[in-house]
This record gives sequence, C-alpha cells and structure tokens, in this order.
Amino acid sequence: MANLEKQWFVMRDLKRRNSNVLAIHELTKAGLEVFSPMTQMIMTIGGRRQRREVPVIQDLLFVHEAKNNLDSFVEKNPTLQYRYLRGRTKDEPMTVRKDEMDKFIFAVNNVKTINYYKPGELTAAMYGKKVRIVGGILDRYEGRLLSIKGMRKRRLIVELSGFVTAAVEVEPDFIQFIQ
Repeated sequence: MANLEKQWFVMRDLKRRNSNVLAIHELTKAGLEVFSPMTQMIMTIGGRRQRREVPVIQDLLFVHEAKNNLDSFVEKNPTLQYRYLRGRTKDEPMTVRKDEMDKFIFAVNNVKTINYYKPGELTAAMYGKKVRIVGGILDRYEGRLLSIKGMRKRRLIVELSGFVTAAVEVEPDFIQFIQ
C-alpha cells in the first residue's frame, strides 16, 4: 500500500456521542473528506431537549486521505484511531474500495428514506431477490431487496461489508428483477 495514495480508511472515534466536538467535525474543519452515516437523535443537553445529528454507529467513520497525511491527525488526537483486521500487522489499517464507498455515499445522500443496520442485524432470510435499478437517481445500481414480512415499501440493500448496511427506498417502477 502506497502511503501517498488517497484511500478510504476505516477509523474509530472514541469520543462519546454527546461530545461537543466529534472527530468527524475536526477532520472536516481541517479540509479532509470524511463520511460517517448519521441519524437524528433527541438528546437532553443542559436540561434542554435538542435534536442532534449523531453517527449511526458511535465510533465508526471513514476518511479519504493519504495515510502519511492522516498519521499526523491520529498522533495529535488520542481518541482517533485506525481500525485493523485481526491477525494483520499494525501497518495495514482497514480500507474500503473507492468505488464501493462512492456508491454507498451517493445512495445514502440522495435518497430520503434510509434505514441503517449494524453488522449482524440482517439475517440471510432478509436478503430478498436480486434486482437492478433502471432509471431514477440510483440508475444501474444492483443488489438485493430487503425482505421483511409486512413491509410495503421496496428497499434496496446497499452495504459496506462488515461495517454498515443501508436499506434505501426505491420506486417499484424502477426495479428490474435479475435471474
């Protein structure tokens, strides 16, 4: 792995969810491309209820940067860490392929209704038929439909394997079933 090449690194932010400044905010302010799936949550802060945008998975964030540039932020910030695969060396942090990450970010940012799932929450039975989206915002996306008994809306599963899964709502008119 080249240290000068930009990649999507999987990081951990050990700060609490109700912290005033999360690592995602610090890295964004520093001009880095950062992504973390976010959700709205109502929190009580100083005796007042406030709506805040917080990460879906508390310590998960993705940073698109060259490793040698990112190392300086990790050294300065003790609560920011690389994620590593078990059994690998410390020189090989976890990464996500650029095309997979871009596809996930595009789907999540351009669809109104999103349900997020942590690893292990979706069972094999919940993965429905294979489909291709033809037309609309998610044109040419391929994947499986989310299959939950009693669910009327169609949701396409878009995932970053092992990290987070999103089920995004799609119009039935754009769905083409694949054998």
